[in-house]
Amino acid sequence: MVLRLRYLGHSTVLIEMDGVSILTDPLLVDRLGLLHRHTETVAHLIEDVDVDVVLISHAHHDHLHLPSLRRLRGRPRVVVPKGLGQVVRRSGHDVVEVAAGERFGVGSVVVEAIRAEHDGRRRPFGPAAEALGYRIAGNSSVYFAGDTDLCAEMDGLAGTVEVALLPVWGWGPRLGSGHLDPKRAAEAVQRIRPRVAVPIHWGTFYPFAFARFWPHPLGDPPHDFAREATRVAPQTEVRILAPGEAMALGG
Repeated sequence: MVLRLRYLGHSTVLIEMDGVSILTDPLLVDRLGLLHRHTETVAHLIEDVDVDVVLISHAHHDHLHLPSLRRLRGRPRVVVPKGLGQVVRRSGHDVVEVAAGERFGVGSVVVEAIRAEHDGRRRPFGPAAEALGYRIAGNSSVYFAGDTDLCAEMDGLAGTVEVALLPVWGWGPRLGSGHLDPKRAAEAVQRIRPRVAVPIHWGTFYPFAFARFWPHPLGDPPHDFAREATRVAPQTEVRILAPGEAMALGG
């Protein structure tokens, strides 16, 4: 069976495995508050896709984006950290709440929620909920880290993941706590030991006002990550996908 991945920018990845279509943290608009998309619009690339499951890592508006959920075709199941169900039900979707360690099946694919090291509160007045990553396993296996810093749970994934989708930056010139930079993301690769690592959460959104003074924002992090990961974890292949670009494994 062929595993197909399409990176849509930020933390949004379409994963097609064993006949199941899974979408992570959909952010399909070109503007979110002060943040603007500075890549080509990519929503049209999935407008004909019947998504079976949406995996939400945490409650921040650039990861749990209700207008993007409403744009999805059909009525996919939306999986969220416990405590966020009421927020998402407003979008009219079937919602499942999960906690770290819980598993559920979609066809022949099993998804396990993994604790992430990140502040999962929905500001300014929304509910608090833990942040999660997900391990997706069928004939292949994918770890979607969501937003996270290094955490002990990564050690438990060692040798069990074919592809790791790892955040390597954010949307501004600096990172706050609870994030991976290129060097720490490379350490995550060293811990997880996937066959392939794909950097995500880089170079898609940033404040429009920065463009005048910062004409090439966030283009370096994935390449810095690739160099460092090759140094500390040479057994892992790094594949950098531009927003909209796809890759396939197996077959």
